[in-house]
Amino acid sequence: MLRRLLVFLVHPCFLPSSGGNGNMFYAVRNGRRTGVYHSWEECKEQVNKYQNASFKKFSTEEDAWDFVNGESSQSASFSGMANERQQNNTYGGNKTTFWSDYSSYKRPSEEPTESKRKRKRTKYTEVPDTTSGNSLSYMGDYAVVYTDGCCSSNGRHKARAGTGVYWGPAHPLNSSERLPGRQTNQRAEIHAACKAIEQAKSQDIKKLAIYTDSKFTINGITNWVPNWQRNGWRTSTGKEVINKEDFERLAKLSEGMDIQWMHVPGHSGFQGNEAADHLARKGAGKAL
Repeated sequence: MLRRLLVFLVHPCFLPSSGGNGNMFYAVRNGRRTGVYHSWEECKEQVNKYQNASFKKFSTEEDAWDFVNGESSQSASFSGMANERQQNNTYGGNKTTFWSDYSSYKRPSEEPTESKRKRKRTKYTEVPDTTSGNSLSYMGDYAVVYTDGCCSSNGRHKARAGTGVYWGPAHPLNSSERLPGRQTNQRAEIHAACKAIEQAKSQDIKKLAIYTDSKFTINGITNWVPNWQRNGWRTSTGKEVINKEDFERLAKLSEGMDIQWMHVPGHSGFQGNEAADHLARKGAGKAL
């Protein structure tokens, strides 16, 4: 205890800032799942004991996503148990700084975000899973489907990505596929949603509730795509949209559909999400 107090006195930056949970954004560039999170606890789950984890805290979501996308030169590295000691891990072959101000968790994103103060909020409501065989679960008039994407060694040469679509136990539409083309987690998330919409259309389903743990996919299709289209598929900073073709496909498939985009927290014990994740991981193991 005395040793920890001495560390805090020497490095006050280790102390979490007041109000951080509501106003700060935690970006994970390298961890179990990369992306941007709103609390240190979420971040810690992804970087704790993860070799060469890279993460950092930001005051704006756009800066956080820029860090995840590799557009920030500053990084924080964490390896082993989260503690208050300086780490000497490496990331990308360069020595990184110790985790100076608590950093965090999600998926290596490739896309800069659009800063939105009035962003649509999505709520997750647990839907009892009563499907069996060919039957579907419904949320009101909306058929329910869970989608997920995964990528091992995301952002690296040997990356393997897969998509998972889950309609219910033993449902014939359940899908587990290897992602074609560029192997990234976010492309897998988008393509999983595309697959679900294609399947829904094949069954003449007009109203669909897509549950996904990818806020990136939800924000992309509900907020960013209209702006990108108006800006000639460029971000607010004038850069080309990296996942243009993937979002174009998702937007095209969504036409004529009434889709409710529902966010579900990943790896939180929800049966549908866990099943979709399992299918995605199985798909990543398949050959191209």
